[in-house]
Amino acid sequence: MVLVLAVSDEVDDVLCADVRAVRAAQLILSCGDLPFDYLDYLMNALDVPLVFVPGNHDPDISGYRTSRAGLPVRAGLPARPPWPDGAVSAERSVVEVAGLRIAGLGGCRRYSEGPNQYTERQQVRRARALARQARWRRVRDGRGVDVLLTHAAPEGAGDAEDLAHRGFRSLNWLAARLEPAWLLHGHVHPHGTAPVLDIEPGAGARQLPAGASHAG
Repeated sequence: MVLVLAVSDEVDDVLCADVRAVRAAQLILSCGDLPFDYLDYLMNALDVPLVFVPGNHDPDISGYRTSRAGLPVRAGLPARPPWPDGAVSAERSVVEVAGLRIAGLGGCRRYSEGPNQYTERQQVRRARALARQARWRRVRDGRGVDVLLTHAAPEGAGDAEDLAHRGFRSLNWLAARLEPAWLLHGHVHPHGTAPVLDIEPGAGARQLPAGASHAG
């Protein structure tokens, strides 16, 4: 079983003061739009791995890779990624951490010239590429994706009237294609009003079998 702390969009002052309430967490999943120093604090305070995707308020993290020498590079030159040391980017990737297979796709609908924003057509291409990765993994070992980690929501999951907070139809397609046990997203949050959520009162972090799935 894997106990996961899922975080997104809003810094939790309670956790900044004391992480004892989530001390049992074995993995942190971040859906984006959180300061990297906050994620670094959580990861080190709990001493557990952290997997993230970027949100529209995060810096551009595209182009980073690991060289044959094991060093981070960007555009062929040594470059330190902006995310915390030891954190794992799942952006456009299928990663395996703490016994879970996690597919990630960050960003939201394009509404400005900022980073991590995409048109529906662009997100379709990204979703298809991620689905190919996941399919290759399934063919290789017969195991599917446990968690689909995104920043924006699928279309119809809390859509707002403004373009920035409308979901991607391509994420509906991707979820149907990957059939993850859990889909975690951020981006759509109260903004000062209480949303209507179809969840059980008092629901919290849940334990999942390693190789199955979970959510907080």
